[in-house]
Amino acid sequence: MSPAESNRQSGLLELHIAVLLFGGTALFSKLIPLNALDITILRCAVAALVLALIVKVSKNRLRLNSSKDYFIAIGLGIVVSLHWVTYFASMLLSSVAIGMIAFFTYPVMTVLIEPFFTGNRINRADIVSGLIVLLGVMLLIPEASLGNDVTLGIALGILSAVFFTARNLLHKKYFSAYSGPKAMFYQTGVAVFFLAPWNTIEVSQIEMNVWWMVLLLGVVFTAAPHALFTAALRHLSAKTVSLVSCLQPFYGAMLALIFLGEDLDIKTSIGGIMVVATAIFETQQSRKKQKL
Repeated sequence: MSPAESNRQSGLLELHIAVLLFGGTALFSKLIPLNALDITILRCAVAALVLALIVKVSKNRLRLNSSKDYFIAIGLGIVVSLHWVTYFASMLLSSVAIGMIAFFTYPVMTVLIEPFFTGNRINRADIVSGLIVLLGVMLLIPEASLGNDVTLGIALGILSAVFFTARNLLHKKYFSAYSGPKAMFYQTGVAVFFLAPWNTIEVSQIEMNVWWMVLLLGVVFTAAPHALFTAALRHLSAKTVSLVSCLQPFYGAMLALIFLGEDLDIKTSIGGIMVVATAIFETQQSRKKQKL
């Protein structure tokens, strides 16, 4: 097996593990009794510490290669923080399902926008895949009313998708030379400082079981998957990463069934199958294109 093929396979494995863990992130919007901004700050603080330890244990330095890269890291960190706050706020205002469908408009955004970064032409098959994914994720919503909170939640979910798309494409173009743990250390660290002025956290009033939830979210569901996700971006296109990542709402639905007792109806199941099938197809297409 050639080094390129090995890197591609490891990238796909890292991506799928990360997406499984990402699928459980949405549950914490309901499990942690804090607002979206405070959840994001605590999540990023824990994740930044863990990621710094990972970099040090790996015997790599935390310093970046140039002063320009620090400005890029700051920009990416701000975008990531805005993505997470709007992501959690979307679910708090509406529901986990509605927040996830609104957020998962980002694969379509990526498919349409990435060619402007790479100089390639838009592939019709990719547009079709993106539309199928969007339809599949829409079917994951059991029922949605158009109340004010729901409408605002959908709008915030779409805004979160915009930030996430921007982060992936900018990272791929300007910051992919760094390892996943190092890149996400800077992005989560910047997020803490950027959001800190608006925090409403009263540490003394947070119960111990909430702290355990925060640690679980920060370590297992943030540091680990984001390091894997960022590492995968080094070997795969942002388009492939975003479409394969559409397994996330399906995983999220399964985890919600197990831990929150949320039932899966036939429409949700069909939507999940459509999402999984399209993600698998896109993964296979990526492998074929790399072999050409």
